[in-house]
Amino acid sequence: MENVIIIGSGCAGWTAALYTARANLSPVVVTGKQIGGLLTTTTIVENYPGFVEGVDGYQLMVNMQQQAERFGAKVKLGSQMEAVDLSERPFKVTIDGEMHLTKAIIIATGAGHRHLGIESEEILKEDGVTYCATCDGAWPRYRNKPLVVVGGGDSACEEALYLTRFGSIIYLIHRRDELRASKIMAERVLANPKIKPVWNSVVTEILDVTKKDVTGVRLKNAVTGEESVLDCAGVFVAIGLVPNTQMFAGVIDRDESGYIIPNHGSKTNVEGVFVAGDCADKHYRQAITAAGMGCMAAIDCERFLASMEG
Repeated sequence: MENVIIIGSGCAGWTAALYTARANLSPVVVTGKQIGGLLTTTTIVENYPGFVEGVDGYQLMVNMQQQAERFGAKVKLGSQMEAVDLSERPFKVTIDGEMHLTKAIIIATGAGHRHLGIESEEILKEDGVTYCATCDGAWPRYRNKPLVVVGGGDSACEEALYLTRFGSIIYLIHRRDELRASKIMAERVLANPKIKPVWNSVVTEILDVTKKDVTGVRLKNAVTGEESVLDCAGVFVAIGLVPNTQMFAGVIDRDESGYIIPNHGSKTNVEGVFVAGDCADKHYRQAITAAGMGCMAAIDCERFLASMEG
């Protein structure tokens, strides 16, 4: 019997683990395959407090993990939650084929990359279509070649800036006529001579499926309807995130986009189940807010368990 199982290992999950571990609850952290979450796919994080020169996203997650482990968090590295039964307490959680009982659960499953939703994207996903510039941008296939980034927010701008180290020119394709990114990110992108914005445009097809390799994109101008082809060696999709909450559908209350709806802090509609991070936050989606939500969920969980014992 566990006191609390934390599902997810990003900022929210590790912070929840730290707080519950320091409360002597011996939390179990189910990391998932992407240990550390999406932050491990970025490079320098400049807006997390306490790091004057910024901090590597992967290293920040490693530090958080080690800090939680120092106080007794039990980490199941690379483990996957395969099933969860929330119909009664203690809850039943199946992890890598083994069933565990737990008094409480903290959901910190984060979010995944949103896709364009076109057939050619799925076909070429391993052949030049990617969702992480820092993971894949240094590949030889992209060096000194024209590259495409799709999106207009902070993530797309960061991807484009990172890719200027490798590509000959970076086309930033956005469906609007101005970036949605924060002012400082937008200014950096627009001032970079290697980045060329392509406004009011959407990708309708990624070429060339017949060659099993990315050779370009077919674009449609959202204003004029005019179509064109842009040659490139890779497509980096950065159009937002989708919450990783499908496994809780029909049990945990979610909004129309799939984000879990928290009540009175971090509580969900199921007593003893709490939520934190990007799987419940579609407004801020920052490392610091996820960490804050992880803290909230841990404190709510601790108080819930104390009330059950009392």
